[in-house]
Amino acid sequence: MNERIVLVGAGNMATVIACALKEGGNAPVAVWSRTHESAALLGDRVGCIFTTDLASLPAADIVIISVADNALREVAAAVAQKFPASLLLHTAGSIPMDTLREAGALRYGVLYPMQTVNKNCVTSLKNITTFIEGCSDDVTEQIKRVAAVLSDKVVYATSEQRCSLHVAAVFACNFPNAVYNMAYELMQRNGLPFDAMLPLIDEAARKVHRMSPLEAQTGPARRGDNNVMNAHKAMLDDELANIYEILSNCIMKRNR
Repeated sequence: MNERIVLVGAGNMATVIACALKEGGNAPVAVWSRTHESAALLGDRVGCIFTTDLASLPAADIVIISVADNALREVAAAVAQKFPASLLLHTAGSIPMDTLREAGALRYGVLYPMQTVNKNCVTSLKNITTFIEGCSDDVTEQIKRVAAVLSDKVVYATSEQRCSLHVAAVFACNFPNAVYNMAYELMQRNGLPFDAMLPLIDEAARKVHRMSPLEAQTGPARRGDNNVMNAHKAMLDDELANIYEILSNCIMKRNR
């Protein structure tokens, strides 16, 4: 693949995608960000032009818009005006593809690597499933070629499927992290090291590689041990006790 690709955005996902494109031999030709510092940091990292002025961006075959969800519509409208003939892609998990059509794009689609990422700790996307969607068959094929540079696992998903996927990702990633923080606070409060919890967290994650989450479930709610659960709730403040009860009820319902 030898496409002229422009990245609009320089945050976590934009950085990971830009680095993956460079690693795959098709580095972006330019990067835009609202702030000079972010644009320069990513531009220097992948060796391309950087700017805070959309009008000064060079010609592109593909423009990948990777900005905050609440800024996407505004930015996409400006990009569609600047690049009327280019293929416009967004990387948002929960925003429908047709948002780009509504912004004025003629050729458009979605490129969504499903992974939590951080621009200060860039990891490879090769083993990360990348979900794509295009406004037509030929556009979908072009997106597939771009996605193949990033990942060995490329899957087509409609906007409706991707929105459901994004909700599932919140349950699988964001909520567990919030629960880890609750465990961290409980241990800190009682003078215990959170490091002691890490092997347990790691093993719980490994288990769902070998069996379904339902099969992997353990604990007092799985066993229906009300004595233990009541003792646990008595040790917690109202907020945590409520969360404990809701999650325990979910576990018991699914294991009846």
